[in-house]
Amino acid sequence: MRNAWVICRKELASYFVSPVAYILLIMFGLIFGFFFWNALGYFVNEGIEMQLRGSSFPMNLNEQIIRPLLQNVSVVGLFFIPMITMRLFAEEKRTGTIELLATSPVRDLEVIVGKWLAAVILYSCLLLFTAVNFAFLFKYGNPDWKPLLVGYLGLLLQAGALLAIGTFISTLTKNQIIAGAVTFGVCLLLWVLEWVSGYESSTWARVLAYLSVITHFESFGRGVVDSKDAIFYATVIFLGLFFTARSLESLRWRS
Repeated sequence: MRNAWVICRKELASYFVSPVAYILLIMFGLIFGFFFWNALGYFVNEGIEMQLRGSSFPMNLNEQIIRPLLQNVSVVGLFFIPMITMRLFAEEKRTGTIELLATSPVRDLEVIVGKWLAAVILYSCLLLFTAVNFAFLFKYGNPDWKPLLVGYLGLLLQAGALLAIGTFISTLTKNQIIAGAVTFGVCLLLWVLEWVSGYESSTWARVLAYLSVITHFESFGRGVVDSKDAIFYATVIFLGLFFTARSLESLRWRS
């Protein structure tokens, strides 16, 4: 898979040569920084009020700050993931280089994995910005680091699944805006499917809730690695990349 790594580096370079990566990093850092500032403010204010009331109820950094913030990162990712994937193949089709890619000796799998891996690495860079904020909690507090690492693992798996879907959608059009809009719509739908379980308990509702990406993040958010949730994300990644391969294969035949 050496060619896949070469394509990954090329794709990453294209992100950072243009303003795309820097805009995403700055906006993601600002948004999460605002969330962190507010969460910390509420935590400190609640602690002061509890002291004034003479309450001895223990406060937990993991449950009151880290876990909600990881949920926020998951939500914010819905908006940033389409921006990362919309150009992967749509830009190739717009510029006409997709024909060269389709007829090159490089295997489709290497192209797909390379581009998807570049998107995952860029998203990982976004997550690193959140780690800077959490570093302050460890400097001035004493949170448990294990649930935080498990939460990050869940965020990466969830992002990998949605990025795989976005990669597939990017092969269907040469318009980046359309690719981004459709990816956002699909990601949002996979997020809200879980809502039906709040008022319906029939089989079809449980199936829809199971297909929701947020349902499978809950265990990671609690600091628990559940194999069925990891398998779900791995399956979505496989299916997303599989359909991408079939889409590229059709382009190769047409070329």
